[in-house]
Amino acid sequence: MICLACHHAPVPPTSQELPVAVFDSGVGGLTVLHECLVSLPHEDFLYLGDTARFPYGDRPPGELLAFARELAGILLEEGAKLIVVACNSATAAALPALREELAGRVPVIGVVAPESRLAVAATRNGRVGLIATPATVASGAYERALVEASGGRVELNSVASAELAPMIQSGGEVDERTVECVERACAPLRGAGVDTVILGCTHYPLVRSVLQRTLGREVEIVSSGEAIADEVERELEVGGVAAPADRRGAYRFLASGDPEEFRALGTRFLQLPIAQVRHVDVAPSEAGVAAGEAA
Repeated sequence: MICLACHHAPVPPTSQELPVAVFDSGVGGLTVLHECLVSLPHEDFLYLGDTARFPYGDRPPGELLAFARELAGILLEEGAKLIVVACNSATAAALPALREELAGRVPVIGVVAPESRLAVAATRNGRVGLIATPATVASGAYERALVEASGGRVELNSVASAELAPMIQSGGEVDERTVECVERACAPLRGAGVDTVILGCTHYPLVRSVLQRTLGREVEIVSSGEAIADEVERELEVGGVAAPADRRGAYRFLASGDPEEFRALGTRFLQLPIAQVRHVDVAPSEAGVAAGEAA
C-alpha cells in the first residue's frame, strides 16, 4: 500500500534553477548558445528556433515584433529567468519594446549592442563594416549602437545580404556558390578600407573562415557569441539568479518547424549533441497566410 502522507507536491524550482532562454529565427542562434554553454556550464538553457517562419531577414519590423512577442511568451511559460534574442533582425525590430514590456519580470538581452562595443574596441582606423540581413541593415540599429559605444567616432559601412543566411541554414556544404555570395558581400567593405567587420547575423560564424579569407587576415571579425555569454553572466549576477557554480547545467530545445530537421541541422551549428527537440505551435506568418489564401 502506498502511503499518501509520504508523497509531496513537486517542489517548484528556485529562480537560480530556472533556464536562460534563447530564441532565433532558425538554427543560427545556436552559435550564440554554443558560447553560452561553454562559458556557463552550470546554467540551464532553453533554445527556441522559429524554423517554421524562417527567414526573418526580409520581413517588415511590425511582423518581426509580433513574432518576438509570441516567442518570448512561449519561453516565459517555460519558466525563463532571462531571455536572449539571438537573432539580429528580431533584436533590431523588437528589443526596445520587449525590454519595456518585460521590465520587472525578466531581463532581455540582444545581439546588436554587445557586438558594437566589441567592434569599437577592435577598430584601429575607425572604419567598421557590417554584413547583415536587409531587415537588420534597414533598421539602423547598428548605426545607433555604434554611435552610443564610440561617441560618433566610428564610420559604419553596411552591406545587406538576403541570400547568405538561407544558404547557410539549408545545411549544404560550403561550395562555390557560398564563396561567391561572401565575395559579393565583402567587396564594398574591402573598397571602404574597413579594418573590423561585424557579422550581423548569427548564421555567419559558420562561414567565418570563408569571410576571413575574403576580407584578409588584417581585418578583425566580430561575432556575438562571446560578448553575449559575458553579458548573460553579468545580468544573472546582478539579478541574483545565477545558478551555483558547482552544478552541471542541462540544455533543451523547442522548434516551430520539423523537430527532426532541426536536430539534424542544429548539431552542426551547436557542435554539441542534440538529443531531442519538442515541437511548439506558432501563428502563421502573413506570407504563409497569403500563400494559403491564394491556393
